[in-house]
Amino acid sequence: MSQTFVVARVGKPHGLRGEVTVQVHTDDPEGRLTPGARFATDPQQRGPLTLVSVRQHQGTYLLGFEGHPDRTAAEALRGTRLLVDDADAEEVDDAGWREEDLLGFAVVRVDGSPVGEVTALHLRPVQDLLEVRAPSGALVLVPFVEELVPEVDEETRTVVVDPPPGLLELGE
Repeated sequence: MSQTFVVARVGKPHGLRGEVTVQVHTDDPEGRLTPGARFATDPQQRGPLTLVSVRQHQGTYLLGFEGHPDRTAAEALRGTRLLVDDADAEEVDDAGWREEDLLGFAVVRVDGSPVGEVTALHLRPVQDLLEVRAPSGALVLVPFVEELVPEVDEETRTVVVDPPPGLLELGE
């Protein structure tokens, strides 16, 4: 059975020529986001989409798609997830995580006390951030680095965090 993975999620339109911002969910945007690349979409009825232009502006990827020549057409794509089939995907590095792998995992401190639940993974050039919803409803961003996140247990669907003082105060 084939499985799909999210490469990027379309954000807001940029400019008047149909470009959109995207939140990248791949560790190889240069390899995946190339003109001519074709993506299945979620929701399915918005695709498939063929990429015609790629550029970066102030660290944000701006993409243009065939058949979406203006801002109005680009706005219709907002929230669309660009998908790749696992048959086309490279093997995922054991140290790498995808957002869909972590969503819903319980987050606990090293001593086992609850912190919250993983609600997103924000991929950033320098370090990724885990978005955690605390029991209070507040969202906390935890740098996804080994010093602060020493363990991810897939079997128990648990992420162990060892935060410095003050990092989690927003959510408590």
